[in-house]
Amino acid sequence: MSNVRWPLAISVAKRFAGSYPLAGTYHETRFARQAPELVARAGEMVEAETGLRGPGQPDVAVVSREEWIEANLASMAVLAEPLEERLESQSGFGPRIAGSVMGAEIGAVMGFLAKRVLGQYELVLPSEERGFGDTVMFVGANVLWMERQFEFRPDEFRFWVALHECTHRLQFVGVPWLRDYFMSLVKDLVGSTQPEPGRVRRITSEARAAAAEGRPIVDERGLFGLFATPDQVAVVDRVQALMSLLEGHGHVVMDRIGARELVGQARMSAMLKARRQDPRTAGLFRLIGLEMKMRQYDLGARFIDGVEELAGWEAVSHAWTSPDHLPTLAEIEDPRAWLTRVA
Repeated sequence: MSNVRWPLAISVAKRFAGSYPLAGTYHETRFARQAPELVARAGEMVEAETGLRGPGQPDVAVVSREEWIEANLASMAVLAEPLEERLESQSGFGPRIAGSVMGAEIGAVMGFLAKRVLGQYELVLPSEERGFGDTVMFVGANVLWMERQFEFRPDEFRFWVALHECTHRLQFVGVPWLRDYFMSLVKDLVGSTQPEPGRVRRITSEARAAAAEGRPIVDERGLFGLFATPDQVAVVDRVQALMSLLEGHGHVVMDRIGARELVGQARMSAMLKARRQDPRTAGLFRLIGLEMKMRQYDLGARFIDGVEELAGWEAVSHAWTSPDHLPTLAEIEDPRAWLTRVA
């Protein structure tokens, strides 16, 4: 079998993630003690701002880069099982070589991300004991690094990050159908992966056409978009539309509350936006498909702001009515068209 060598992926990711001097020190310990109260307070404010309601309180964890890697690769391994079975007959390498190559590639990407991610609402890691998780995580080393690099006030910056992750939590636990819909998209994406005769020929032809027309060979979908079939591209567009909505909504909510509650909100928001647009990482983002992720913040935030300008803040809640009320990728860039359809 050409299954991904997940232990190798973890090992490579940890090497790429590097270390931070304050990781594991009393600074991180103090943050871990403070985090549950920050999340509880942020959750209450997000509920009042959005009208979404969640059951109880989530688990809260301040984790190391290594722990973040292990949690996310465990999720990825569970989700990738059907895909691995389907792809094992497609590889042009020997089974062990193919599994090693995939493990190393995945590990390199996850290691790069582990140095940048500040917080995460853990959603898709299933376990026999708990089913789906309900955990707000902070990567302690990265939060501490940002605070010191940009001289943010720790109490404000940590609360501001908590606002974003609590918004994501309430999206998934406060909208009854959203978790299942998200998982259905993942299953559709995996299910649409089939052996494709002549794939190399197709990709070569498309690359030549893009070069002749002056278009980038690797677009914002990254390498996945280059290798994806038309069916997969359609699913990716649905995923991108959903994530643009969720990320944009989260970004607007954290900024709205932050503007009222935090003295340094404007500077924190500007610094985070500049960090996402750092030209030193733009090429890598495009290569691995994270340019799509970066655009989600801007497109989604503009969509939310556009809906509010046209129809008021309450109109945003139409998106949580049903999957059919979600904006399409085209409507994310045209809030008026979405409002016309759903209202």
